[in-house]
Amino acid sequence: MRGMNSFAVEVEDLVKRFGNFIAVDHIHFQVKKGEIFGFLGPNGAGKSTTIRMLCGLLMPTSGTGTVAGFDIHKEPERIKQVIGYMSQKFSLYDDLTVGENLHFFGGIYGLWGQLQREREQQILERTGLQDLRNRRTRTLSVGLKQRLALACALLHQPTIVFLDEPTSGVDPLSRRNFWSFIQEMAEKGVTIFVTTHYMDEAEYCHRLAMIYKGKIVALGTPTELKMKTLSKGVLEVECDPLIPALDLLKKADWTSEAAVFGEGLHVIGKEGIDTDQELKVLFESHGIILKRMEWIRPSLEDVFVTLIERETKS
Repeated sequence: MRGMNSFAVEVEDLVKRFGNFIAVDHIHFQVKKGEIFGFLGPNGAGKSTTIRMLCGLLMPTSGTGTVAGFDIHKEPERIKQVIGYMSQKFSLYDDLTVGENLHFFGGIYGLWGQLQREREQQILERTGLQDLRNRRTRTLSVGLKQRLALACALLHQPTIVFLDEPTSGVDPLSRRNFWSFIQEMAEKGVTIFVTTHYMDEAEYCHRLAMIYKGKIVALGTPTELKMKTLSKGVLEVECDPLIPALDLLKKADWTSEAAVFGEGLHVIGKEGIDTDQELKVLFESHGIILKRMEWIRPSLEDVFVTLIERETKS
């Protein structure tokens, strides 16, 4: 593998089997220092399994990898000392106060004395939790628990932070505030590795790996993925009636994908097809009123659905 001059994480041919089930299937990627790297995929795709291997919590079946220059096979304990990890379930103790949770995790990371007290104060201020120091954790909202879990993961000032579905179940405003904080950290040189199944969140990432059934099906910036996967764009259609039109499009042999999007439809035709012309003919022959039709830039959701369709059919 290449040196760690510019990469915080490097993975080559990584595999994790549980019996006959392959959870992670020969994946490889690199994460640059200071990058927000997104791992995007549905539940059960292999995102959490990969993160647990990179964090030294799960031993790979085969393949190689380094995190902050440490080998995931030989040096998992060294990795645990230099990373921050925030799991899906927020590993907090409900009976402890905000301050006690921070103090407990600080001890796990080897902090003590004056340094620990200073770090706790700094992170409470940075995450806006200073007024809640003495509140029992069980009384906090999901959004505040998320903030506390992140504070615990950042207490020892790690250079790489792994966030596993960090905004699952969190309200939209808390999600937006959370991502503002993540972007601030990246600007200060912290590497962020985040798993998500929210397409709007994936847009915040500098680069994305799309994973499906344990395999990486695409890798690149959000813009690159859109251009590579759907260079022609997506046909946005407004019509009446909507659902019968959708049923017709789904049955048409020239359609790759058709789905409801807002008050209209997003339609993706197969390669080499004159999609807009085919659609006009189809609608006219079935009495569907076409109100508007326009080629637009694809969303990440369009890209992901298209890639999954290709994988399913291949």
